[in-house]
Amino acid sequence: MSYTRTDEAYGSISYHKRSRNTYTPQGGYNQRLQQTVQLNYDYEEGQSHQPQQRKVGHRRTVDYTGTVARWRHKRVVCPYSKEPGVVRPKKDYIIDVFPPSAYCDNPISSTTVKFVHSSVNKVRHPVNLVRWTPEGRRLLGASSSGEFTLWNGMSFNFETIMQAHDQAIRAGEWSHNDDWFLSGDQEGIVKYWQPNMNNVKVLAAHREAVRDLSFSPTDAKFVTASDDSTLKIWNFNEGQEERTLTGHGWDVKCVHWHPTKGLIVSGSKDNLVKLWDPRTGKCLTTLHGHKNTITRAQFQPTRGDLLATSARDQTARIFDIRMMRDIAVLRGPSCDVTTLAWHPIHHSLLATGDFNGAIHFYVLDTHQSGAAASLSSAAVSAGGSSSSQTASMAQTARSFEPVQSVPYAHESAIWSMEFHPMGHILCTGSNDKFTRFWCRARPGDSAAFKDGYHLGNENPQGSTYGADRHGHGGGH
Repeated sequence: MSYTRTDEAYGSISYHKRSRNTYTPQGGYNQRLQQTVQLNYDYEEGQSHQPQQRKVGHRRTVDYTGTVARWRHKRVVCPYSKEPGVVRPKKDYIIDVFPPSAYCDNPISSTTVKFVHSSVNKVRHPVNLVRWTPEGRRLLGASSSGEFTLWNGMSFNFETIMQAHDQAIRAGEWSHNDDWFLSGDQEGIVKYWQPNMNNVKVLAAHREAVRDLSFSPTDAKFVTASDDSTLKIWNFNEGQEERTLTGHGWDVKCVHWHPTKGLIVSGSKDNLVKLWDPRTGKCLTTLHGHKNTITRAQFQPTRGDLLATSARDQTARIFDIRMMRDIAVLRGPSCDVTTLAWHPIHHSLLATGDFNGAIHFYVLDTHQSGAAASLSSAAVSAGGSSSSQTASMAQTARSFEPVQSVPYAHESAIWSMEFHPMGHILCTGSNDKFTRFWCRARPGDSAAFKDGYHLGNENPQGSTYGADRHGHGGGH
């Protein structure tokens, strides 16, 4: 073993350690690798050059079991006390935060505006669909590459990925009994999936892309919407088409079956929202409130009296199916509204996502805005029978502004969003190829509204260490 000392320019000193050949019991000689240790000194600055240490960030976890346990314990100890109490805006009162179901009279407390985590596949593709599993333990994401990706619902890390379709996945929905999942793709194919992601049936449902699908309340039937301007009602067990609904003049972009009634709503590229009777296949009424392509239509999941629709006319509207007309206009976005989601607990809270990647939250119990009030007063002062009808319509269709917003949630259009079944987390999937999770802000957390997602910095706080780029088990 020998050492050599080499003097280089600028004072660099190198020590080379050479070892002899060594014999191994397996037979033969093994030449060890040459080990080189080089110490660099900068005489001008008097500092040594050392490798820069990598910043280690913690993985955020949102565990709701503690809050649920405390809420159930309080209901047992104080069965006659329905009020959860007041949570003061201090960090010491984080332990007093209960699940959203404890604040039924305070929907603003369940707005999920705090960034939690960004998840992205190793090979990135736009995320067209996000759906929570029925028990809320995992999130299922579907991309334009035809892949299913499962993310953990608490720590948000990658779990598994599989090639589900040959083309881009456009639609997906869980059954009400939580036993089946349906997915539709760009080629018009619909597939049946079990909870373990085992594919059991394939249907050639439409000639063109399946844009949306929905189960009936009994799960015995489901309806599909396609770019071929038709809707089809299918028998789930037999996989047979029962009825075709025609009436739209262009691509049908969305469909939803009422959670408790025999009523179907559809939205199309012809700017129309139609309500259908699934028994007869007839159109019951047509709503003409929007002025551009309908992007999403969804019934209220809790009470079922309201219908929310979004369109590319920069608005979302709330229709009352008992009166068959719109009662509220949700304004705020400066671009097309691409998707929306009702809160599973609060009947008056919903969120929308727009083409620029912003998230807006609306509470329908808030007071009427000044613009709507001036519109109503102007209609009332017009006088006359026709003016009375106009005034009634103006007073009914109130205008709402967002109660809270995340203006820079994504860098591109948000294609899909859904609340966790508990209502404490919102997940969004975007054209920027990220799946992001949002939760309620903690008491006294001043940094929740000072990150790049609210202020618009180029590098949002937490996006670097929060992004989960799986490099294991992905199958890419």
